[in-house]
Amino acid sequence: MSTPAAGTGTGEEGTTAMPSEPGPAPLTERGARTRERLITAAREVFEERGFLDTRVAHIARHAKVAYGSFYTYFPSKEAVFLEVADRLFQDMTENALVPPAGPSPAARIRRANRAYYQAYLRNAKMMAIIEQVATFNEEFQEMRRKHRAVSQGRSARAIARWQRAGLVAADLDPDLAARALSAMVDHSLYLWLVQGDDAPGTERLLDTLDALFVRALGLPDTP
Repeated sequence: MSTPAAGTGTGEEGTTAMPSEPGPAPLTERGARTRERLITAAREVFEERGFLDTRVAHIARHAKVAYGSFYTYFPSKEAVFLEVADRLFQDMTENALVPPAGPSPAARIRRANRAYYQAYLRNAKMMAIIEQVATFNEEFQEMRRKHRAVSQGRSARAIARWQRAGLVAADLDPDLAARALSAMVDHSLYLWLVQGDDAPGTERLLDTLDALFVRALGLPDTP
């Protein structure tokens, strides 16, 4: 994916400056519905046009609200993009990579990888846009790091529990292991679902990721 030039223009084609100190979003039921409509519209427009080519006017028009009303709820397109991305990451990371429930560690890993695959599939279009924005927006990069840290922290704690149970070697760093294995799954799905790399089929790919995850930790490879 090509790297765009750094920059975050928020005016409409450079002709309209956004207000410097927008007021807080109304807390009325109607205001909340309008804000949600803008968030939904923003995601759809970002997926269609990309981040750099999207303008506030596009989002407002898609949401069927007045252009100036957008600034009642968000100070810029960057702000609404961060809201969209924050919700996406919550969807992507709400399940730990290694959830605590299940008949065995291998079964938990299998279920978690498939849940993550389904979340990635739902969000593949936006993930392509997110990777683009991550090249130049530091605020977004920090938000993404925080979400990943939460998910990886839960995985690291699961690995540490398995170490205490004698299932994983005690000399393995749980945090580094969680980061490395999470990156393996994440990047494999990114290459397949976003970049369109050839893959032998969903189940075969996921089975391979499961096996690599389980065997890297030295866990029993049984359901």
